[in-house]
Amino acid sequence: MNRRTSVDRPLAFLVALLLVSGMLIFASGAFGLLARGETHITRAVFNHLVLGVGAGLVLMVTAALIDYRKLQPYAISIFVTALIATCLVFVPGIGMEHGGGKRWINFGFGTFQPAELLKLAGIILSAAYFSAIGVRTQTLKWGVGGLCAIMALPVLLLVLQPDMGTLGVVCIGICTVFFVAGARFHHIATLIVIGFLLIGILAVFRPYVRDRIVTFVNPAHNSQSEGYQIRQSLIAIGSGGMTGRGFGQGIQKFTYLPEPMGDSIFAVIGEELGFVGSVVFIIGFLLLCLRGYSVAARAPDAFGLYLGVGIATYLSAEAFINIGAMLGVVPLTGIPLTFVSQGGSAMIVSLLSAGILLNISRARKG
Repeated sequence: MNRRTSVDRPLAFLVALLLVSGMLIFASGAFGLLARGETHITRAVFNHLVLGVGAGLVLMVTAALIDYRKLQPYAISIFVTALIATCLVFVPGIGMEHGGGKRWINFGFGTFQPAELLKLAGIILSAAYFSAIGVRTQTLKWGVGGLCAIMALPVLLLVLQPDMGTLGVVCIGICTVFFVAGARFHHIATLIVIGFLLIGILAVFRPYVRDRIVTFVNPAHNSQSEGYQIRQSLIAIGSGGMTGRGFGQGIQKFTYLPEPMGDSIFAVIGEELGFVGSVVFIIGFLLLCLRGYSVAARAPDAFGLYLGVGIATYLSAEAFINIGAMLGVVPLTGIPLTFVSQGGSAMIVSLLSAGILLNISRARKG
């Protein structure tokens, strides 16, 4: 193995570019809410920039310096810790409920969404497991059985919260590792069918899921809730035209656009930077994904390969799900736009994940 001491520069550049651009767009969205007279702006900005970006950068640099292979022996411990932290949201006095979901731990000075840890912890455990069992991944017992064992508790906890968006990202990350590890096609096809059946069952027994699906099919159905958000997002994006109104010059963030710092921040991008700026952002996330795959492909071991692919997929999948929801091509999920949307928890875990991916690039072959 040819040991490298520097991180992959194109990957580092893409992370930095998306992060800096994201902070600028976040500032523009925050200004829109400030003009509305919102009272929580100062705390939200502090949580995002200090607790999110600041702490996240420290963790990213630390992760980039520590050999990723040291994670492998502790994969189960990391996963169990993430599960325990996620369980704490159900404990009275510790967990905090907002918008009908129990998803946050309240520390007094700020909140943390422990389910974000499950995205990374699930990928670490699945990478360690499938690299350990090797060709047995293709068997029903070790492959599909192991996958189901890894996903069982995260699925249960996230359905109970409920947080279907995070559940989707967790499943995408873990299943991507399973696929890259050599899973058989008919096993994957069967799991996809089962997944759609489970979504149908949830839609029957969970009004929250059913409403999201109905709104996706017919945005006019919930015209004052999810349908309202989609409609205002499309108005904002459409009004941006080809080149946009100009940075900071968006109108919808001052009036009707819900969550211009959070879920709807891509609508701010569309209105202010137009079709051209939106495409640039989309290409940026696509390049991040492809560069992550390139780094993973040159990892010196199977654990690094699976871990790198899982992280690259999870970071880009979050972005594309958020963008798709704002364009009305996928159901609303509440998933943040990677490196851009408000959310200290998501930012910390995303930057930590990027740091691990950068460390994998330091050990790349060739």
